[in-house]
Amino acid sequence: MSPFTWFETPWGPALRCEALEPHARHVFTGRGLDLPHADEGAGWETLSNWLGVESSHLWRLRQVHGITVHTEAVAPCDGTWPEGDLLATDQHDVALAVRTADCVPLLFADPRTGVVAAVHAGWRGTVAGAASRMVEVLAVTFGSRPEDLIAAIGPCVGPESYEVGQEVVDAFAAAWPHEAARGTWWVPRVPPGKYLLDLWTITRDQLAAARLDPANIHLAGLCTVRHAALLHSYRVDGSSAGRMVAAIRPVRTPA
Repeated sequence: MSPFTWFETPWGPALRCEALEPHARHVFTGRGLDLPHADEGAGWETLSNWLGVESSHLWRLRQVHGITVHTEAVAPCDGTWPEGDLLATDQHDVALAVRTADCVPLLFADPRTGVVAAVHAGWRGTVAGAASRMVEVLAVTFGSRPEDLIAAIGPCVGPESYEVGQEVVDAFAAAWPHEAARGTWWVPRVPPGKYLLDLWTITRDQLAAARLDPANIHLAGLCTVRHAALLHSYRVDGSSAGRMVAAIRPVRTPA
C-alpha cells in the first residue's frame, strides 16, 4: 500500500508521504495551487506561508534538466533564480521547492541529521543520476548515511504513458549498462524504435544502488498523464501546462 495520502490545504487537495511526515513538513501540490512558470507570485506566497518560511527562504531554481546541486543560500538575481535541479539544506528556517509536470519530483529526509533535499529529474537528469548524486551530496556535505535516508517519489509520468525514442533508451543503456540489462526499465513498442520508459522503476533502482534501504523508498504511483484532472502534465496540456511543486522544510530536531 502506498504511504501517500491526500489532505486538504488552503489551496485544495495535495499529497504527502506519511513516512516523511514525522521528520519534515512537505507537500506535493496538484492542480489546486496556481503556480505558473513565473518564479514569483501569489501562489508562491501561499506556499511559503503554509510551510512557515519567508518567501525569500523558499529556495527554488531555474531548472535545466541537469544534476547541479545547491546546498548554500540561493536567491534570485535580477529576478532569475540560479540554474540547477537539486537542493539540500539543514536550515530550519528554509524550505526547498522543485517544479514538475511529468518529470520526477523526489524529496528526501534524514531523521538522524535533520537534513532534507528536493530533486527535479526528467529523463536527462535521471540518465545523469540525479537521485544518486543527491545521496552522495548528503553524505559528503551533511554526514548522512544512505541507510538512514527516507525518499519519496511523487507523481510523475507513469510506465504505461511515457513513450520515448531510441536515443533515450540508448542513453540509459550507455550510462547504466548493468541495471538496464535487467530488462525492467523499458518495454519495446511497435513500430520499432519506440519504447515505454519506466521512470518509477528506474528511480527506485538508482536509489537502491545508492544504498538506500528499499523499505525507505516510497512511490506515489500516480501517473500525471492518467490523472491529468488532478495533476499537471506537459504531455497532456503541452506548452499551456501548469506546474506542480514538491516542497519540503526541515522542522524536526535530529535524532
